[in-house]
Amino acid sequence: MHIVVIDGHGGGIGAVVIKGVRSRLGESVSIDALGTNSIATSRMMKAGANRGATGENAILRSTAAADIIVGSIAILMANAMMGEMTEKMAAAVASSRARKILIPIAQEGVTIVGVSDEPLPHLVDRAVEKIMEDSGDM
Repeated sequence: MHIVVIDGHGGGIGAVVIKGVRSRLGESVSIDALGTNSIATSRMMKAGANRGATGENAILRSTAAADIIVGSIAILMANAMMGEMTEKMAAAVASSRARKILIPIAQEGVTIVGVSDEPLPHLVDRAVEKIMEDSGDM
């Protein structure tokens, strides 16, 4: 299974996701860390990703080959993450055939009705659990 984790800014959310996946699934999965900037990519690599790449073209190419894409809801929104997520990046994620597992963090002025306001660690745990469920289906 090929998992792509996308994050921006400091890469903290992506790093926690990668650590969680690694601790539960070990080396049985391939994880690519895709950062909108080099700091995010570096932090996710240190968390245990197999490969890492930075920037728009890396995200455009890598999302097409993924089985699962993980990130905050912002990875579907053009100009999110203070402009780090470009229109092309968001379109590539949305258009990918991969299953998307999104963490509903309301930092972009978007409210998702029906989603509980849980702390980030709980949301990441739920995302990792969903990845584990989906890995059995692949």
